[in-house]
Amino acid sequence: MRGARRDVVASARGWIGTPYRHQAATRGAGADCLGLVRGVWRELCGAEPVTVPAYTMDWSEPQGEERLWAAARCHLIEVCGPPVAGDVLLFRMRAGAVAKHLGILAEAGSAASFVHAYAGRGVVESPLSAPWARRVVARFAFPKGDRVREGR
Repeated sequence: MRGARRDVVASARGWIGTPYRHQAATRGAGADCLGLVRGVWRELCGAEPVTVPAYTMDWSEPQGEERLWAAARCHLIEVCGPPVAGDVLLFRMRAGAVAKHLGILAEAGSAASFVHAYAGRGVVESPLSAPWARRVVARFAFPKGDRVREGR
């Protein structure tokens, strides 16, 4: 794993054990899945590019709008090809629903795993098992920044 990707994974793993708190983004105090990605962004890229508006736990399901996907496309770099550790993963939790869960790929390949904030568990590293992998709808990389110098 190259330097910038290694930094993304190390940062994400540093959040493991942070309790789950809806809309929070503070290492050790509380984070949801978006808060984890926001926190890693701050650690590696600097200030967040926008203020995140309040959001409900159902995201934009009632409207059927892919707001999280659209925001990811605005601020991250959408990637294709084989998954690489450090990728930000966007999940659709059930068919027909909007994509509303994020994680960071920690290990790729046969022992794939990802770091994410999960209600009732907090920030954990989970195997990217077949049920999780089939829910991934997009992958992104953090943009180049002061500390993240290797993009894809």
